Amino acid sequence: MKKLHLIVFLIFASFTAFAQEVKKEETKKEPQGHTDINKFSQMYAEMATPNMFRTASGAPGPAYYQQRADYKINLELDDKLSRMYGSETVTYYNNAPESLDYLWVQLDQNIARRDSQTPLIDSQTMPQATSAENFAKTYMGKGFDGGFNLEYVKDEKGNGMKYTVNNTMMRIDLPKPLKKGEKVVFSIKWWYNINDYMKDGGNGRSGYEVFPDGNKIYVIAQFYPRMCVYNDVEGWQNMQFWGRSEFALTFGNYDVKITVPADHILDGTGVLQNRSEVYTAEQEKRWQLAENSFDKPVIIVTQAEATAAEKSFATTKKTWHLKAENVRDFAFSTSRKFILDAMAVQVGNSKPMAISMYPKEANPLWENLSTKAVAHTLKTYSKYTFEYPYPKAISVSAEDQGMEYPMICWNYGRPDENGKISDRVKYGMLGVIIHEVGHNFFPMIVNSDERQWTWMDEGLNTFLEYLTEQEFDKNFPADRGPAKSIVPYMKGNQQFLEPIMSHGDVVYNFGANAYGKPATGLNILRETIMGHELFDHAFKTYANRWKFKHPTPEDFFRTMEDASAVDLDWFWKGWFYSTDVVDLGIKNVKQFYVTEDASKEAAAAVNRRGRRMPNSGPMIYLVNSESTELKPESKTALETEKVMALNDYLNKNYNAEEKAALKNPKYFYEVEFDKPGSLMMPIIAELQFEDGTSETHKFPVQIWRRNNTNAKRVFATEKKVVKIQLDPKLETADIDVTNNTWPKEAVVDKFEQIEKK
Repeated sequence: MKKLHLIVFLIFASFTAFAQEVKKEETKKEPQGHTDINKFSQMYAEMATPNMFRTASGAPGPAYYQQRADYKINLELDDKLSRMYGSETVTYYNNAPESLDYLWVQLDQNIARRDSQTPLIDSQTMPQATSAENFAKTYMGKGFDGGFNLEYVKDEKGNGMKYTVNNTMMRIDLPKPLKKGEKVVFSIKWWYNINDYMKDGGNGRSGYEVFPDGNKIYVIAQFYPRMCVYNDVEGWQNMQFWGRSEFALTFGNYDVKITVPADHILDGTGVLQNRSEVYTAEQEKRWQLAENSFDKPVIIVTQAEATAAEKSFATTKKTWHLKAENVRDFAFSTSRKFILDAMAVQVGNSKPMAISMYPKEANPLWENLSTKAVAHTLKTYSKYTFEYPYPKAISVSAEDQGMEYPMICWNYGRPDENGKISDRVKYGMLGVIIHEVGHNFFPMIVNSDERQWTWMDEGLNTFLEYLTEQEFDKNFPADRGPAKSIVPYMKGNQQFLEPIMSHGDVVYNFGANAYGKPATGLNILRETIMGHELFDHAFKTYANRWKFKHPTPEDFFRTMEDASAVDLDWFWKGWFYSTDVVDLGIKNVKQFYVTEDASKEAAAAVNRRGRRMPNSGPMIYLVNSESTELKPESKTALETEKVMALNDYLNKNYNAEEKAALKNPKYFYEVEFDKPGSLMMPIIAELQFEDGTSETHKFPVQIWRRNNTNAKRVFATEKKVVKIQLDPKLETADIDVTNNTWPKEAVVDKFEQIEKK
């Protein structure tokens, strides 16, 4: 029995061992493959395939085309009813290779209709308390009655055309396909109630501001049915206008006649055709002086003249006639309250006029600064892009506004009721004027699709705004552009962050996403990654390639690389296509000393590192000063003359002059950098020495190319390092600076301080 038990046990043990081996074999798996996850991979999957319309270099291709729409518009403003009446004749040219069966037209004012869908797209909550005014407007009133009232849509012969309105879009059906090279002419008659943008909302970019005495300042835009863009990328860009993401528009020529009360002063897009009919003789003389004044503005309509006009409401009318060539839109502003000043600006060989229109309530701030800011903006933007091609740029004082159109914009900023001008108001006004005037370049001339890609105009423009502000005043308190300013946003809750390459209507933090982050990214490219020379050339190349055309994001990305020979796919992917963050740190620092100790321990240590070179003669050992393998008698700075093996080599291979030119390092540090954040960025390390001096080392982003998380560098210095500081000037948008120093120290998080402020 015992023997039998033993056999059974042995069999069982053998079976168990066999089963365990089988189980091991079953659970043993081959290494699994993975897709390309390297941060330096090219962006073929993200970007559209180049073609004959748009090339791989980022330039327009040989088959590039764009449509054109010319407008003849007649308007009349009813100042008592705050109502606009208009009729327009549109000549639309089809330059596309395919035929069109219908046209799409934008009806932006329709967001202010009582049946508008726009108020229904946002969630609502019941407030615990609210003002009586807000309660009445929200729960008791019918709301502002806005939107286009279409009287007719007719063809060139006066016959009615079939059309369908879909919220803010209108489709006009053509009786026959519009072939390539053909044009179609049609007319639309309409009217709408102009909104009080301070009260009624609706399309807040346009409307009027009313003053206690009943006078109004009108800032009028999106006032006419406008052609949608048709191109090789989208076909018809007929996304609905929900109120945030702005416009995609077609270039063309405008002939506009605007009838307003006779005591109004008006200006807008284009060249005034009948100045002698609408200006007094004295005002016309002042204008002629302004055309040759390059140092300071000339007041065309004085404060005394504007104040006198405010006191009576004219019953007679006056028609202002403006023409504009090759613009994407038209806007104007009119009021009897306007003071107007102007000056000429020398931009290359052209002399555009910088103009401001403002009420007395804006003085002295506007008289002192507005037109000068306009002139400075035209000069600075022209330097970084192309010479400003239009005949003028106008800044209009409109409270709580900041909006842009070709050659004209509305801008915030006035003294308070006591006439006080705080720095916040002053610099706020200057920033808005620079930003909105700058929009003449992006997107009015470099005509990107704002409806789809907000950052292509707002982000690029905010970047140039930052450069322009710094040139206007080196102490200008810019809040967008510097890398440190975007950190509070980037370190925020990822649930509420979206990539820059997102539609503007779906973004939580619109200002940071569409303005701040792209502007910061361009500033990092210019200051840290590419340098001024390469960046400025590439940026100017993009601006000139695409002025008066319709670029896409790919056209921008490709041009920046094409014109600079800098591979930036890693940057576009991280900064624009993701919500990755920058976080670089110092993980470890090893200090080394030099010895000629040939002990077995030293040799073994070197061999383990794989650094022994065959037939290299006597070895010099660089040993970690914290190593337990070697215990040298002293760990002082290297005295080169005492290292015999090194001296022998130098004496045999270098003459006296060559030896004198050699560096003489005495201290050796191996620094391991890590990257807790997933966004790539160059390493900028400042070494601070015991004598109070410092030096900065910069390593290209490619240092992470084979290991996206760790990198090591050796620093051989003549002086003892007492501190190593990463990103000392805060130029990489690093979200955590507590791991940026060695030796590790308690760091006051400057970004936290900014966030609290």
